[in-house]
Amino acid sequence: MTTKTIISCAVTGSIHTPSMSDALPVTPEEIAQQSIDAHRAGAAILHLHARDPRTGRPSPDPAVFGRFLPKITAETDAIINITTGGSAEMSVEDRLAAARTHVPELASLNMGSMNFVFAGAADRVRSWRHDWEGPYVRGSTGRIFANTFDQIERTLRELGDGLGIRFEFECYDVGHLYTLAHFLDRGLVRPPLLVQTIFGVLGGIGADLDNFRHMAMIAERLFGADHQLSCFAAGRHQMAFATAAALAGGHVRVGLEDSLYLERGRLAKSNAEQVEKVVRILRELGRDIATPDEARALLGLRGREETR
Repeated sequence: MTTKTIISCAVTGSIHTPSMSDALPVTPEEIAQQSIDAHRAGAAILHLHARDPRTGRPSPDPAVFGRFLPKITAETDAIINITTGGSAEMSVEDRLAAARTHVPELASLNMGSMNFVFAGAADRVRSWRHDWEGPYVRGSTGRIFANTFDQIERTLRELGDGLGIRFEFECYDVGHLYTLAHFLDRGLVRPPLLVQTIFGVLGGIGADLDNFRHMAMIAERLFGADHQLSCFAAGRHQMAFATAAALAGGHVRVGLEDSLYLERGRLAKSNAEQVEKVVRILRELGRDIATPDEARALLGLRGREETR
């Protein structure tokens, strides 16, 4: 059990669309401000995607990232975590482009190919603001989110060995933990590992708390003192799994990428509102909140002064 809990905030993601919530940040200005507010509320790590400012469609364009990253780094000391997941529609080249250009302290890395289905969200939308949204959401039933061993190795070598970026290893099922162990055994991954266990995505392991306990046990068996365990769950399971992670001595992730709601039937007004709620939960459980520098020490990060 760690002495401090790291809160990550996934600010916008690539799953939810503008028609699903007015709070979802789309423009660079919105992403920057919500990131800053989430950090001030208690998030040490900001997990960031970009979107086309006109339509809200997920974008891999490093130039769009470049419109919000400077403001965030100027006004916070948060750890920047740039996605390499992007969306299942993007090429691997596209998915690596922003991290390669901006060289953050952290980048996410998905540890296996999978079905990643969120088509059910379309049933809750009465009308779409943009033509791309409906086909994109419903079309998730026909796409594979590809993360092959070759792609994982390329990411580790180009971003890790080449640029000194460390990783949030996203594990959507038990097999992904064993994949991470494989790359650790080969020396392509070096501890301490930030192991992000993920629950409730259709195509991955289900949002059952027994699954969290099992994933935590397997991670402990495979990595022991070499890892820091974090957890998040999609949709309505978000806060229950954050509580379970805290009780197990792990770290937590919240944010509008993972859930648009604050509680049953109530949309969150912002990312910061979710962070504020999980801070209250953690403090009620007697957990201290890690500052960005405390998180850097736990995760073996190089520090923001070494980033671009």
